[in-house]
Amino acid sequence: MISTRVRFRVGMTVAALAAVAALASPAGAATAPTSFQWTSSGALIGPKPDATHASLAVKDPSVIYVHGKYHVFMTTADGNGWGLATTSFTDWSQAADAPITYLDRSGIGTGYRAAPEVFWFEPQKVWYLVFQDGQGGAYSTTENIDDPLSWSPVGHFYPGGMPDIIQQNIGNGYWVDFFNTCDEENCYLFSSDDNGHLYRSETTVEDFPNGFHNTVVALQDPNRFALFEASNIYKIQRSGQYLLVVEAIGDDGRRMFRSWTGDSLAGQWKPLADTAENPFARSTNVTFDGAPWTQDISHGEVVRHHVNQEMIIDPCEPLQYLYQGLDPAAQAPYGELPYRLGLLTAKGPNPVSAFCKKPSAKTP
Repeated sequence: MISTRVRFRVGMTVAALAAVAALASPAGAATAPTSFQWTSSGALIGPKPDATHASLAVKDPSVIYVHGKYHVFMTTADGNGWGLATTSFTDWSQAADAPITYLDRSGIGTGYRAAPEVFWFEPQKVWYLVFQDGQGGAYSTTENIDDPLSWSPVGHFYPGGMPDIIQQNIGNGYWVDFFNTCDEENCYLFSSDDNGHLYRSETTVEDFPNGFHNTVVALQDPNRFALFEASNIYKIQRSGQYLLVVEAIGDDGRRMFRSWTGDSLAGQWKPLADTAENPFARSTNVTFDGAPWTQDISHGEVVRHHVNQEMIIDPCEPLQYLYQGLDPAAQAPYGELPYRLGLLTAKGPNPVSAFCKKPSAKTP
């Protein structure tokens, strides 16, 4: 695990902004929450090796709830490479025992595949699975999410190769973790370079999955570990706001998440809970159910009940986040680290739930 001194100071902190707002507010006025607190399950999903898959770890989950079931897509690691797998179950209590299907048995085929994102692309009435395969952003489709062997052969978002702006900034990093979010007119494909840059490309909803262009740096940090990888971008329902979450490596060498909000997918991002002291999710703001089984809160996704291409989360619903963690004592090459999947549940009011606007009580 890489360790470095990280100091997150991107603009004014949420706490400072809240203090200013409090001074300007009438006496007794309520202020919005400025931090997240979570409870965590133990490790819920682990590797299930079989005769042809020597799986050592499960990672990078994407999760939706549809047709009465949770569907989890994940990366598997065997020490020699990465592949994709999926599982489904009706309740989290069943997750540990639910069978895993390796997606190299589908049209996705064998080879390097990792970091999935799943969503229903409503205009085409098709499910998309976005991932990386060594050639940049890749995808597969199916009309039946309940049939894990129905995924199509792989297509690519960047048939012309890596955009120039990424080549100019990637340094010794890696082009990873592709995440697509759409608004009413356009789709935006985000990616990271493990070198302090978050990139954004765009195409129209009509042209998706083709035509991605205008690749720009959407966010950057001079410390590569402060803006590392694993971005998620969601629309906060009824708020006019988007939530951006990006994984960082903390000053203790452990993985964590920072967060921002924005008025549009193509606009500027404002700090939300983005510091080491006030993170989106880190072992320091997580209370574990039982003995803490991980000090890393790493690559994951919000549990989505709204499954289309707009990546909607409802601020009035309990916020849950499926993530990867591992035994703090684990020592192995990166591709052999024994990652498992656990579930965070937000505890108490938080900066996302603050966007919940429930109807006010009627006067008799």
